[in-house]
Amino acid sequence: MENGFWRKNRNCPFESPSEDVIIRFTAANIKKHDIEERYTMSKFESMESGSANQWGLPELDAYERVLAEDLADLKSKGYLLRHKKSGARVLLMANEDENKVFAIGFRTPPSDSTGVPHIMEHSVLCGSKDFPVKDPFVELVKGSLNTFLNAMTYPDKTVYPVASCNDKDFQNLMHVYMDAVFYPNIYRHPEIFRQEGWSYHLDDVQGQLSYNGVVYNEMKGAFSSPEGVLDRMVLNSLFPDTSYANESGGDPDVIPELTYEQFLDFHKTYYHPSNSYIYLYGNMDMAEKLEWLDENYLSAFDQKEVDSAIRYQEPFEQMREVEMEYSISSEEPEEDNTFLSYNKVIGTSLDEKLYLAFQVLDYALLSAPGAPLKKALVESGIGKDIMGSYDNGIYQPIFSVIAKNANLEQKQAFIDTVENTLREIAEKGIDKKALEAGINYHEFRFREADFGSYPKGLMYGLQLFDSWLYDETKPFIHMQAIPIFEFLKEQVGTGYFEGLIQKWLLDNTHGSIVVVKPERGRTARLDQELEERLEAYKNSLTEAELEKLAADTKALEDFQEGEDSQEDREKIPILSREDISREIAPIYNEVKEVE
Repeated sequence: MENGFWRKNRNCPFESPSEDVIIRFTAANIKKHDIEERYTMSKFESMESGSANQWGLPELDAYERVLAEDLADLKSKGYLLRHKKSGARVLLMANEDENKVFAIGFRTPPSDSTGVPHIMEHSVLCGSKDFPVKDPFVELVKGSLNTFLNAMTYPDKTVYPVASCNDKDFQNLMHVYMDAVFYPNIYRHPEIFRQEGWSYHLDDVQGQLSYNGVVYNEMKGAFSSPEGVLDRMVLNSLFPDTSYANESGGDPDVIPELTYEQFLDFHKTYYHPSNSYIYLYGNMDMAEKLEWLDENYLSAFDQKEVDSAIRYQEPFEQMREVEMEYSISSEEPEEDNTFLSYNKVIGTSLDEKLYLAFQVLDYALLSAPGAPLKKALVESGIGKDIMGSYDNGIYQPIFSVIAKNANLEQKQAFIDTVENTLREIAEKGIDKKALEAGINYHEFRFREADFGSYPKGLMYGLQLFDSWLYDETKPFIHMQAIPIFEFLKEQVGTGYFEGLIQKWLLDNTHGSIVVVKPERGRTARLDQELEERLEAYKNSLTEAELEKLAADTKALEDFQEGEDSQEDREKIPILSREDISREIAPIYNEVKEVE
């Protein structure tokens, strides 16, 4: 599986793990650590009750114990540690799951829209100190039994997760990924930046000058999607004073402003253990893995201060309105091709009740059969499709109502219909059956943990980031959802959900109306403008400078076409027959009685 840029789950142009697993925007709100340290340490010790082996976690000199939780709902034990020398954060979920997961993530808030987090995610996977081949993962998968192998860029973090049921394979994957993020070949081969990010392409001095690069080309495609434009504009409109105002994937108009030196500085700043979040999940010798991490990587680094915090966006005094164009072909009609969206910021994701309550409201208002808000918009003839989303992975979550294939002149009617319908629901009450169905649906999915082909340990790890990155003392709050579901059940019929609608959707001024409208031939116009800019730039260069661009283009092509040495290829770990068990995996059947 190729590395990818994962976005929110709203008809997302990028691959996403599952329909209901939304890409989590993360932030940092590291508070209360000193206040709660004494409490968490005493809690950890009391849970162990003098028997380290019972917990499978003996005392390790290299690590400080911070927190332990009994995650009974997930049949797991949770541990939060800190590596003393490097400052790396380490979270363990020990259980009987043979599908083991490892991930290392970094907070990577973008300071501009050059896409450096996305380009870095691609680039560190292009060879490293121990594995110097140009694409170690192509070689690795030839001899791997992995159940997941990927890397993902988010608006404020970058995560490198792997999973495998085979012990040797799991260790190999850990080794390749740790080496990739801490000792990548980007310092030795500038060609990697030019290949994965951007570069000028000029075949000869008489040829046409153009931009090239994997991320550059990928984001040009993403920026042509109306859903992609809408997602970006919603995020940017609601958080203009934070890093979310920038495009972590890269704006094609801005990507060429990134220099190789800035690219390397980004890695030096953010790809350090002090800014890392390491996750281990499953049935394994945790102490062995922790010792390996310490001896082979973490102990080589000293702790340092890394300012990667995501700033809190102060609420607006009034809602904002934003319009943006997207491209349609000259044959497509502009009529019925506009997107209208109504967006509100909902508290913070550290509020466990809000985190789940608005998932239920999203279902009851927009997704359930006969959902009143969707029904009102459909009956009013606004748009041909009504969608909604509650993106609760960001520090300040977003609730959105979207009318697809609408028209610009319907904007005020759209706003009035949304607000009038919500006002009526808040006054008269929500259908109890819809609320109960929403609670049961989400509780069932939490208990069942069915993520299709994706390991559940991977999905737990991604959800842990929802709180871990915002508050280091609360990594497990979204792993303990059953009491919250019980609380929400008790609130049905009490006016609790109606109160949430009034407070967060009607009275709340921290919101935006985003309109994404069609512009016929926009892509062709922008391409023509880019071609003219590049032609003007080319005309400003001397003959020697043109020859250098052509030589650089040829050198990059030679680098790409060159083959790795046999010696380097043999450094990639590959499983042997002896590493694979001859025993057939057992089938587990469990008998349950329900009510």
